[in-house]
Amino acid sequence: MRTASRVAGQGLSPIRRMSLGAPPDAINLGLGEPGWPLPTGQAVRPDEGSVDLSYGPNTSDPALVDAIAGYAQARGADTVGPDGVMVTAGSQAALFALFQAYAEPGSAVLVPDPGFVAYPTLARLCGATPVGYPLAASGDLDAEALVALLGEQPHTSIVVLNHPANPTGGLASAQALSRVAEACAERGVLLVSDEVYAELWADRRPASLRDVSAAGVVLSSMSKAFAAPGLRIGWALGDPEMLASARLVHNAMTTAPSRLSQAAALGLLGAAGDVLPAAREQIRVRWGTVDRVAPQLLTSGHSFLGDGHHIPMSRTATRAGFYLWLALPHDLDDDSTSRDDPAVTEAFALRLRDEAGVTTIPGTAFGPRGAGFLRVSLGGPVDALEEGLRRLAPWWKA
Repeated sequence: MRTASRVAGQGLSPIRRMSLGAPPDAINLGLGEPGWPLPTGQAVRPDEGSVDLSYGPNTSDPALVDAIAGYAQARGADTVGPDGVMVTAGSQAALFALFQAYAEPGSAVLVPDPGFVAYPTLARLCGATPVGYPLAASGDLDAEALVALLGEQPHTSIVVLNHPANPTGGLASAQALSRVAEACAERGVLLVSDEVYAELWADRRPASLRDVSAAGVVLSSMSKAFAAPGLRIGWALGDPEMLASARLVHNAMTTAPSRLSQAAALGLLGAAGDVLPAAREQIRVRWGTVDRVAPQLLTSGHSFLGDGHHIPMSRTATRAGFYLWLALPHDLDDDSTSRDDPAVTEAFALRLRDEAGVTTIPGTAFGPRGAGFLRVSLGGPVDALEEGLRRLAPWWKA
């Protein structure tokens, strides 16, 4: 029996690998998971006896679909109706369905580098080639660099955006989103805008693709701002015809999301007026904890990103999402160029885990341009975050 070639070479996520072998008392600042309680426990508890445990429609509970459409319309997506909502088993299932529906074998899929670890894997599972595009030195979307790469890749099938970004926390301006949307439309390329962290902002709401264009597909979920990753409920918003083929893939994968999860998600959407402001306050608390406990981590970098950017940079300008993109210490060694060596980054992350007792994620997990950086998640419980930051602080000089 032989494993299919499309799976050959795939392995455990580097994020999960860092947790294996960690000391028992290590603080885990690696997982990208919210660690705060919901402000209303009743929101996720359907009334007794009210839950239908049949399969239900492939398109999910019509009440949930309507609620998602209304939620999107309230946030500026005026053109979204119920037929433009695809409810999925988490946003990652939406990504899988869209990739399977649109990524032709042999085509290129443009993904951010550094970027979410699943994007390249999903491309390879389709027989496509993931091609990383660089971000700006600030970690934000660099529309001109992306459009230039798109011009160099004539057989591109999908372009993926992620903002606020995992792992850098970078954003995308309305102008940048408009530029990329126009370029993709001109070339007949599917644009997927992964906006699962969009509600987690400290100061002002980030721009959305829907602010500037009705093109492409926008992803969101219950997992981040609604602090309910275990529900595995996400959704894709787009033109009904564009979603049709992806729906067929999702139906074949899972028929429909869990009815219990759908009922809980409906409750959370109904409580969004309480849940989302509370989540944003949790984001402010966590960034405030970094300010208070280890402020030197916010200005530690010799640069924000790899790929030749060597600009002193503060991570205080953008506080959206819950990731601190942390440059390795200045005094790591005498050869500053070694910071861009993936082995140096990974070895330092293991030292922090085993000697300092803090699990972080080496930036190389998110692409070659992540060398020289670590991703630190601020999303967990505040007491664990405080202790983890105290352990990290001595490794970076103030």
